[in-house]
Amino acid sequence: MKVTRPMLAAAAAAAALVLTGCGSPGSGKAEVSVPVTATGSLEHLAAEVKCTPDMQTDADELRQALCKNADGKFILLTFATDRGQREWINGAKDYGGHYLVGRKWVAVGEETTTVTALRKTLGGDIEEGTDHSSHVSGDSSASATHSGH
Repeated sequence: MKVTRPMLAAAAAAAALVLTGCGSPGSGKAEVSVPVTATGSLEHLAAEVKCTPDMQTDADELRQALCKNADGKFILLTFATDRGQREWINGAKDYGGHYLVGRKWVAVGEETTTVTALRKTLGGDIEEGTDHSSHVSGDSSASATHSGH
């Protein structure tokens, strides 16, 4: 069967409806109410989730703070540009973690429950880092054969 542009457009529209929760009623999934994604400074976002930010980096292109609230410990970052944010996320995801992503901000938690709880206040989208634990070899001789360059 030949795939045409109208077929691709219809498939994309159907996927968008499913992803935005506009699928058929009774699909069996519980609806999760997600607020409009928050915006603002790092301090404003921290106040929204009731944490006092412990600033770690305060540069023009990136601001980063450690935070802790009733939902757990997390890192809150704000970015000067969308591109800078996406480049940071793409690099950081190699180290695992759970990322709540808004416009020019990211909250990073070690636990899924932390970013899920933050999402109830800040909105945004959850992205997952790469889990490298499944790539660990149980064979102790693997390191012995590494050339060590």
